[in-house]
Amino acid sequence: MQFPESWLREFCNPPLSSEQLADTLTMAGLEVEERRPAAPPFSGVVVARIEHLEPHPQAERLRVCQVDVGGGERLQIVCGAPNARAGMVVPCARVGAVLPPGPSGEALHIGLGQLRGVASHGMLCSAQELGIADDASGLLELPADAPLGQDVRTCLQLDDQIFTLKLTPNLAHCLSVYGVARELAALTGAPLHTPAWPRVAPTQTEVLPVQVLAPDLCGRFSGRIVRGINAGAATPAWMVQRLARCGQRSVSALVDISNYVMFEFGRPSHIFDLAHIEGGLQVRWGCAGETLQLLNGQTVSVDETVGVIADAQALESLAGIMGGAATAVSDATRDVYLEAAFWWPKAIAGRSRRYHFSTDAGHRFERGVDPATTVEHLERITELILQICGGQPGPIDDQSLNLPQPQPVALRVARAAKVIGMPLTLEQCAQALRRLGLQVHEGQGSLSVTPPSYRFDLQIEADLIEEVARLIGYEHLPHTPPLAPVTALAQPERRRGPYALRRQLAQLGYQETINFSFVQERWERDWAGNAQPIALLNPIASQMSVMRSSLLGSLLAVLKFNTERKAERVRVFELGRVFRHDAAVPDGPTSVAGVAQPLRVAALAWGDALPLQWGEGARSVDFHDLKGDLQALLAPRQARFEPAEHPALHPGRCAQVWLDGQAIGYIGELHPRWRQSEGWQQAPVLFELELEPLLQRELVQAQPVHRHQPVQRDLAVVLPERVAHAELLATVRGADRTGWLTDVRLFDIYRPKPDRLLGHNAGAGGLVEGEQSWALRLTLERDDANLTDAQIDAVVQSVLAALSAQLHARLRA
Repeated sequence: MQFPESWLREFCNPPLSSEQLADTLTMAGLEVEERRPAAPPFSGVVVARIEHLEPHPQAERLRVCQVDVGGGERLQIVCGAPNARAGMVVPCARVGAVLPPGPSGEALHIGLGQLRGVASHGMLCSAQELGIADDASGLLELPADAPLGQDVRTCLQLDDQIFTLKLTPNLAHCLSVYGVARELAALTGAPLHTPAWPRVAPTQTEVLPVQVLAPDLCGRFSGRIVRGINAGAATPAWMVQRLARCGQRSVSALVDISNYVMFEFGRPSHIFDLAHIEGGLQVRWGCAGETLQLLNGQTVSVDETVGVIADAQALESLAGIMGGAATAVSDATRDVYLEAAFWWPKAIAGRSRRYHFSTDAGHRFERGVDPATTVEHLERITELILQICGGQPGPIDDQSLNLPQPQPVALRVARAAKVIGMPLTLEQCAQALRRLGLQVHEGQGSLSVTPPSYRFDLQIEADLIEEVARLIGYEHLPHTPPLAPVTALAQPERRRGPYALRRQLAQLGYQETINFSFVQERWERDWAGNAQPIALLNPIASQMSVMRSSLLGSLLAVLKFNTERKAERVRVFELGRVFRHDAAVPDGPTSVAGVAQPLRVAALAWGDALPLQWGEGARSVDFHDLKGDLQALLAPRQARFEPAEHPALHPGRCAQVWLDGQAIGYIGELHPRWRQSEGWQQAPVLFELELEPLLQRELVQAQPVHRHQPVQRDLAVVLPERVAHAELLATVRGADRTGWLTDVRLFDIYRPKPDRLLGHNAGAGGLVEGEQSWALRLTLERDDANLTDAQIDAVVQSVLAALSAQLHARLRA
């Protein structure tokens, strides 16, 4: 909602500065989002009249003007504006004037100039050069009666402040200058100037027949015919200026009048060209298959849920939203039909979004417009039309069919005091509400309030409590410290917080992302294998219709966003909730029956394994890079990785992560099918784990320095290719009964090429197809004594025996 301060002060003019006025509105809930002057700073520009002009002797497009700047002084100014003419009143920047910054960003200083050999004592200005409009096609024409020599800022009220309010949906009664003034009067106690709305006497008796067939769409319909108007009349400069300062450009006199009354009193209206109405009008719901070409050129189809105004031939308007092109007024219009109606908010809400546009009328009607003033506002529109365009008005046809009946709302003073947090009396509450113009009936410790017709938002007790708090002033509420004891909760040493986990992932080179918990249904079906996700009843967008049961889709969407913008290396993670059906979950303060909401952490890596550098060649990140990061995240705890399958991951490059005997998630490379569908040349690698197990940690315990040297033995064993690394290490550690085996490391894997298998080359170490050679380093250590060769050999032989018996391994020749 945008309007000039001067217009607001015509209705209510409290003794406050512009800054104080903005603060008062903001503290009352009418947030002043912006306050700016109507024009940027400039000086030295006065009102002048062109007395005479003649062609420039050296330039075809320039003319030499003799300009009267008041006080009998005339200046010679060279001008190239195409609309310059004798007798025209224009802004004149005298020598020494400073104009607003131009495209270069620097202010323009006007000096004595020479244009093609002719002296120029100033500059005649366009609206763009003064910074008040974008029009640079010619000089800005001022009113013919403007005083010569007067400062242009005073003449055009350019020091006026433009207020922009950011209104919440419950403040529909403030979507007009008069509505804001009404609130300002209640807040400050300044008098409110209420217009009289004088009746316009009809000069002819014609009435257009109108049938309202849908009372649930239109509760009141008022209209009148005005004949013999001059639709081509110019809109007065004062109206054009006010509309411009409300952010509305001038279109034509009739359209400008309708818009002006909407900004003035919040009443959207429509003016039909009477010559194009066949028969009478019907106000009804649409029928399937009907179409309408709107004023914006768009042709829309309606159905039984969209309100329309139709004549005997076709649809003429979308009810409460936008008129049709067929009955639009033009300069050739001579007879018009004026309409002002009350449309039920529920009948208008959401219809504009269905057709992918919005209008000022729809914005107001879907929030609620006063049904009690249709006739008064119609009189105001008629008054302005007669002043500007002339004409002969007919009588007003006013039909009231189904008006909202205000229901009394009770306010308990004790409840208001508890919610607001300060002691209140019955008198204080009643006085605050009466200042708003509400009908208040006092009872024993409570009030009964009947909302006026323009307050659609006052429906429950909490609404009245809010009004009391606003009128008392939020800045006057007491600062009451909390009385509850604050006790710090002891954090177990064996548990770390989620922020520590975030910091560790950031130290590993990952950036945190925060994504919506509602996602596309396709993500759940394809990437989570969830055929029945939790659906939203009212999604904010069609592509966000279900709750996620996995974080992988969100990370892949982040990767897609970055790769589309030519990112070469992506490392991201997210810590958030997922949602899935679980009948075992009860209803409670922090839970919803049948819905599990566990926390998970997921990470994604894509691109080069290392940033661009000289020390190591470029290579793509792979499964083992991400596995290393995950092991660093879990250290010193050791996870176990077992081959597994996941809907989003590569079937041969996916593992299930086990920690302390519990499966906590998956790690792997994205499935080739999804990689190709997203257009990635390289597959990202991902993991997703339950958060709770990761928050547990082992305490560091001091260990004495060993007094005896460790012993290392290397073994090369031939194993079937199906044997997993975790299985091999578990077998080796399980074979030691002495406790001297402190570490086992795999340091080499040998897989011969097909032409070097047994039977082709005897140097292959005796390997046959389906076998591989693994080299292990065993570290043995004893605390109380040095190990002897016999003891070492005994441990090695027990390891070999276990490998042979359990994994069918043999020592490589």
